[in-house]
This record gives sequence, C-alpha cells and structure tokens, in this order.
Amino acid sequence: MARYRDAVCRLCRRERMKLYLKGERCYTDKCSVVRRAYPPGEHGQARQKFSEYGQQLREKQKAKRIYGVLERQFRRYFREADRRKGITGENLLQLLESRLDNVVYRMGFGRSRAEARQLVNHGHFEVNGRKVDIPSYLTKPGDIIAVREKSRNLAVFKEIREASEGQATVDWLESDLEQLRGRVIRLPQRDEIDVPVEEQLIVELYSR
Repeated sequence: MARYRDAVCRLCRRERMKLYLKGERCYTDKCSVVRRAYPPGEHGQARQKFSEYGQQLREKQKAKRIYGVLERQFRRYFREADRRKGITGENLLQLLESRLDNVVYRMGFGRSRAEARQLVNHGHFEVNGRKVDIPSYLTKPGDIIAVREKSRNLAVFKEIREASEGQATVDWLESDLEQLRGRVIRLPQRDEIDVPVEEQLIVELYSR
C-alpha cells in the first residue's frame, strides 16, 4: 500500500495552513504551522508569487495531502468524478469523503485521517458485518460501519467511548461512539465538506 512516509508537518507548512494531519497535536502550540508559519526549505521564507498553474497545483496538492492520497489514485478519483453526472469538482470531493478511512475519521473513531487509515488497515472495522481492511473502500448510503467485536477492548477504542459525551458528527453520517458503530445516511453536500479546497481549480488543472 503506497503512502507518504515522511514528516507530515512539512506538508502543512508547505501549504501555509493547518491540514490537521496529526490529530490532537494540531490544536496545540506544538503545531509546526504555529511555530514556523512559512514553507520548509532554504527558500521557504522568500516571498512567493504563484502563476495560475501554480495556484491550481497547490489546490490539488492540498486535497491529496488532506485525504492521504497519492497522484495515481487521485487521478483515478478525478476520472470517476468526471464520468459521473453533476459537477465534477463536487463529485471528486464526495468520492474522497466516501473513503472508508475518512468515514471512520468523520464518525469519531480516529483522531486523524492517518490514524483512521491505520485502524482500518489493521482490520479493526467491518462494513455491513464483513471485515474490510482497505482504507480506500468507497462506502455507500445505508452502509453500517462498526468496530469488530474482538477489537473493542483496544485502548484506542476505550478512550473513544470514555470521551464520547458531547461529541458530534457530520449530518450525512450517524455515529454511536458508545456502541462503536455508525451508518452512512447519504452522500455529503458541498457545504457539508469542511475542507479548505477550491475544487474548481483542480478541475481546471486536469482539463488543461
């Protein structure tokens, strides 16, 4: 399984914003963007001016990094989004949001998408009663996602149950943190996807 293995804080600094790739650390003063609010590298503090292509590229890179997707897979998502009816950019974000690792994160079963991805990859979740250990598995409306019975006593899930009071989820998902299960109600609408991405720029980049 291909994935980015270097320091993720560099990615946030490169985009000059918090992408919340490290969970709780991103909300503290230890966050790299708070400590060094400029891109990494020897020219990081130099003034930068992006061309139209540069702006489009930065939006694509930002989306890839938020969802933990590499280039080849991201291109496949774009082709599928372009094939579907509707607005291509919104279709693309819906596909990314429908990934099992993202749904697990949105339901509150992981403190970051990276942690949710690892939990899925280690086989701790089931979809509609069947074990699924593929983070890129695309969920559908009506799917039931639950922590497997033999994984419920793991420390990470005990902490989730203890901290469940007062936690909310997005409107397109149902989540019961006490029972460690949830349901996909429907696909998200664009105004329900709170990622700082201008998807139209990504469409323009791939349409060049």
